Amino acid sequence: MLDDIIVCMKKLQSQIQDNTISIAEMRRYTQLVRDLGEEFSMRRGRQPRAFTHSYGCQQNVSDGEKIRGMLYEMGYTGAEKPDDADLVLYNTCAIRENAEDRIFGNVGALKHAKARNPEMVVGLCGCMVQQEHIAEKIKGSFPYVDLCFGTHALPLLPQLLYQKLTGSGRVFDVRQGDGEIVEGIPLRRDGDIKAWIPITYGCDNFCTYCVVPLVRGRERSREKEAVVAEARELVHRGYRELTLLGQNVNSYGRTLEPPVTFSELLRELCDIPGDFRIRFMTSHPKDCTPALIDTIAECDKICGHIHLPVQSGSNRVLAAMNRHYTVERYLELVRYARQRIPGVTLTSDIIVGFPGETEEDFAQTLELVKNVGYLSLFTFLYSRRVGTRAAEMDDPVPKEEKMRWFKQLLSTQATIGHSAHDALVGKTVRVLCDGPGKTGPEYLAGRSESNVIVEFAAPAEHIGRFVNVEITQALQWAVLGKMI
Repeated sequence: MLDDIIVCMKKLQSQIQDNTISIAEMRRYTQLVRDLGEEFSMRRGRQPRAFTHSYGCQQNVSDGEKIRGMLYEMGYTGAEKPDDADLVLYNTCAIRENAEDRIFGNVGALKHAKARNPEMVVGLCGCMVQQEHIAEKIKGSFPYVDLCFGTHALPLLPQLLYQKLTGSGRVFDVRQGDGEIVEGIPLRRDGDIKAWIPITYGCDNFCTYCVVPLVRGRERSREKEAVVAEARELVHRGYRELTLLGQNVNSYGRTLEPPVTFSELLRELCDIPGDFRIRFMTSHPKDCTPALIDTIAECDKICGHIHLPVQSGSNRVLAAMNRHYTVERYLELVRYARQRIPGVTLTSDIIVGFPGETEEDFAQTLELVKNVGYLSLFTFLYSRRVGTRAAEMDDPVPKEEKMRWFKQLLSTQATIGHSAHDALVGKTVRVLCDGPGKTGPEYLAGRSESNVIVEFAAPAEHIGRFVNVEITQALQWAVLGKMI
C-alpha cells in the first residue's frame, strides 16, 4: 500500500508541475492520503496530533484550512498547544519584517520542546519560506526545523511529511515558479457561519514595496464553475457569509479561456438561492470599474462595503509605488460608489514612510483620509522587503519622524471612525451574529452589511442568524445596540 501511495504522490507532483492534475486524480490522491494516515495511526498505536497556526492575511488563513484538511485526512487530530503535538506546522507570512521576526521568535521557542520530544516534527511553510534567503537561514540557524516548504508545494504536504517520517532527514521544497491551481484539496474550515473562497492566486501588479508576486507567483484564476460550485455547496450547508479572496479580485478571470469578469462572477454567485451575503477582498483601485460598483449596487446579496487600498495620498509616491492610478482617479471611484450604493462604507490600507516620502507627501495622505472619511484603516510603517524595487530606493527619513506621522494618522482616523459610528445611533442595521461579544457575558457580536462591528444583548441561539439591531451607542471600535 505504501508503495502505491508514493507512486501516486510522485505522479501528483509531476502533474502539478505540468498543470495537468484532474479532480478525479486528486480524489484518488486524497483516498491514498487517508490510507497513509491509517498506517501512521497503526504504527503509533494512537492518532498523531498536529498543532498548526497561520500568520498574516486571509489567503494564508484559507491555506491553513487546506493544511488542516490534509492532516486530518492523514489521521491527525488537533493539539491545543505545541508541547502536546507530534507535528508543529507554522504557515508563515512575508509581508512585513515584524511578521517574520515574530515567526522566528516562535520557532526559536520550539527548540526546548523539540529537545524534550525528539520525535516531534517541526515545520514551516508558506510565503516567508518561499524566499530563498529565508530558507537558507532556516537551514543554517534552525537545525531542529525538519520540514520546510513554500507556497507552490502546499498540495504536496502529505508526500513531504511522509518523506520526513520515513527517515529522509530534513525535507525542504521551495520550488520557484508561478504555481498552479489544484482543485479538490481537503478542507477543514474554521467555522460553520462564514467561509473563505479563494478565486485568484498570485499577483501581476508588482508594486515596488510588495513581495507577494515573488512568493505567490503570477496571477491565475480559478475556473468560474469551480468557484460557483464551492459557493453553492457552502450555502447548502448553511453558511451565511462568503468572502471571495484574491490579491486583486478585480482582475479575476483574465487568465481564463474564455475570459470572465469579476462582475460576471459576482452576479452568478448572487443567483444562488438562499439567505446569505457576499464580501470580497482585496479590490485594487486600478481595476475597480464603474461596472463593478454597479454590480454591488444592483445585487442585494453583496455587502455595501469596499476595501479599496489607496496606500498614499500623494501622486508622486503612488507613481514610485507603481500603483497605476492617481489620487484624482481614486476619488472619482469613491464619489461614484457613494452615488450608486446608499450607505456604502470604505476601508483602506495606508503605508507611512515609503522610501523618499516627504512631510508634504504625508500631508496629502492625511488630507485624502479626511476627504474620504474611511470607516477604518489598516495602517503600516514601510517595511523593507528583500527582492523588491523599493528595497533599493533611498530612504533618508528617520524612523522617529515616520513614527510621528504614523501617530498623527492614527489620531486622525480615530476621530473619523468614531464620527462614522456616531452617525449610526438611532438607525437599525442587519447583523450576522457570529459569536460572543466583548462587552459582557450576555452580549453577542457580528458585523453589519457595511462592515461595522455591532454588539447587542441576546441569547446564544441567535449565533449564526441574521438579526435586526437598533444602534444605541457608539464606541471607538464598535457600536452597541438592542435586538429588534
